[in-house]
Amino acid sequence: MTDLLVNHLNMRMLRIEVQDICVEYNGALALYDASLRLPEACICGLVGMNGAGKTTLFKALMGFVRPSRGRIRINGLPLLKAQLDQAVAYVPQNEGIDCSFPVSVWDVVMMGRYGSMNFLRIPRESDRRAVLHALERVDLVDYKDRPIGNLSGGQRKRAFLARAIAQRASVLLLDEPFSGVDVRTEKLMADLFLQFRRDGKTILISTHDLSHVREFCDLVVLINKTILAYGETSKIFTSENLSMTFGGMHPDPISGVASSGEYQNE
Repeated sequence: MTDLLVNHLNMRMLRIEVQDICVEYNGALALYDASLRLPEACICGLVGMNGAGKTTLFKALMGFVRPSRGRIRINGLPLLKAQLDQAVAYVPQNEGIDCSFPVSVWDVVMMGRYGSMNFLRIPRESDRRAVLHALERVDLVDYKDRPIGNLSGGQRKRAFLARAIAQRASVLLLDEPFSGVDVRTEKLMADLFLQFRRDGKTILISTHDLSHVREFCDLVVLINKTILAYGETSKIFTSENLSMTFGGMHPDPISGVASSGEYQNE
């Protein structure tokens, strides 16, 4: 970690603190001795091969899997307390919603408010305002009554992002958010991420498109079963570090797919 990042962390609130966590599946280590500290108001890229532990890290941060060792804190709070505060929103790469089921865009975004409702899940006026505001931010107000299955791939991505916005979390975890979206949706999401940063949120983005990391990520995390390095993108995103991350292979700067060709750091 660079001296500048250390100073940055000392001056700003820490949103994510991961200390020496290990995660096992059926006795096999999926992630080991992983440590990470991310401040408020930043966009951080999470880069690694398929199977390197990116989704496992996300699941650990959400409390979907329990580390066998180590500690996670969100906004200075133990993970369970942060979950009760709805502090972390997760937008997975592949949604579990059956798009053939006749659920409207409005109802999908309202799911982001469930954690703040009572057990009957009856929306209040504040919940309806939060959903409308989220739909406005992703430019889907005119589609609010449409079945989610009738939207294009890019529009569905925006709807699921709106669900995360409606949750009003301070930490956003995004798994391949630009995968399969149109140019308009990509620009809208990139602009939103910059707005989230201005609002003080921390955005952790898993991506195979290395050009996005250079384009707007302040920080980058390199992962291969453990967190190999993290810090300012300009300092960490080097050909040597990427070669280490991709197991000695050189990733294509656009696809992120490792090959034996020489990688040129731009």
